[in-house]
Amino acid sequence: MNLIRSLRMAGLAEGVSFLVLLLIAMPLKYWAGKPEAVLYTGWAHGFLFILYNGLATLAWIRKGWNWKRWITAGICSLVPLGTFWFDRQLKVDEALEAGN
Repeated sequence: MNLIRSLRMAGLAEGVSFLVLLLIAMPLKYWAGKPEAVLYTGWAHGFLFILYNGLATLAWIRKGWNWKRWITAGICSLVPLGTFWFDRQLKVDEALEAGN
């Protein structure tokens, strides 16, 4: 699997984990008194967040991204649905690498 494909998969997983954390785990913690929902979901999201940003940094180095694109990838990991938006740009990169 190439770097862009790995970044896309990590971004989609990170985005889903962020939404699960915000829309399911947080309400369970505060409205249903289940703090463990945030604990486990938070761990998973934290791992995926670090993985995504690590892969984005690797892409910045290996693919010659300019710093604005790298910063955009990082900001997208902080905004709900941001990684889904950035994935659209990565699809184009992946298609260009594949020669399509």
